[in-house]
Amino acid sequence: MLSDRQISAQITSRRLLLVAAGMSLLGAAGCRSPWSDEGTAPSAEAAASAAAPPPTAPPTAGAPPAGAPPAGPFPPPAGSGAPPAGEPVHRELTEEESKPVFELDPGQRVVGLTIDDGPDPRHTPTVLALLQQYGIRATFFLIGENAAEHPELVREIADHGHHIANHTWTHPDLRHMSEEAVRDELERTSDLLQRTTGRQPTWFRAPGGDWSPVALRVSRALGLRNLGWSVDPQDWARPGTSVIVDRILKNVRPGSIVLNHDGGGDRSQTVAAMKTYLPALLDSGYSFSAPPN
Repeated sequence: MLSDRQISAQITSRRLLLVAAGMSLLGAAGCRSPWSDEGTAPSAEAAASAAAPPPTAPPTAGAPPAGAPPAGPFPPPAGSGAPPAGEPVHRELTEEESKPVFELDPGQRVVGLTIDDGPDPRHTPTVLALLQQYGIRATFFLIGENAAEHPELVREIADHGHHIANHTWTHPDLRHMSEEAVRDELERTSDLLQRTTGRQPTWFRAPGGDWSPVALRVSRALGLRNLGWSVDPQDWARPGTSVIVDRILKNVRPGSIVLNHDGGGDRSQTVAAMKTYLPALLDSGYSFSAPPN
């Protein structure tokens, strides 16, 4: 019989092979991100050896965690790519581009992990450590007033190579707000995140997933695409760690977008659940995807 040490070594080896297989699969589909003309963010070593960017180039937000898979199969916006010289920072999107996205490519065994309502000094650092441990890149939908209170956490998320996105300033119900008020919620948050990380957010999620015609119109004008989800374990309600794990593992399919929370209250159940379901999904052959910074 195999010893416990031998069994543990076999499991670790199998997990590394599965992560490598996920990277190979995404590479076969095209190493360049379909979000834009940019490829996956370079490593810190590669960035150091490359030629210095022109003085007008925005600062980078940091390299992805070691072993992280490529940026992955999020749907590309029509006419994506670098804007022409002189175009405003906020490129107004088309109606087609601004339609909420609820899943990735179901033909690939890839999951989009999204984390809402932070940053939070109690839980965000632990979540970041877990993602780094497993080489996973996620999308953090940040609330503006939380980001303003904890700018060091915003920079830490960016420095770990994760994608930072807009989740409004105060997390209101946008369906009952005027266009001016909605614009203030989104624009203040995008401007703060840009000042903090050096990168303009390109994705937005309405609180509760409650997009209104006004919210879609404002996000389109601000150049923000809309991202929903397909797997909601309702971790915000704290149903129990095992319930969160069970709901995710039972409902994840190729192309799923998973909703979790690291802010807005006690998220210890969510963190505990991530410790179980993240390695389980990796062992099942899934890799994780996020848009490039």
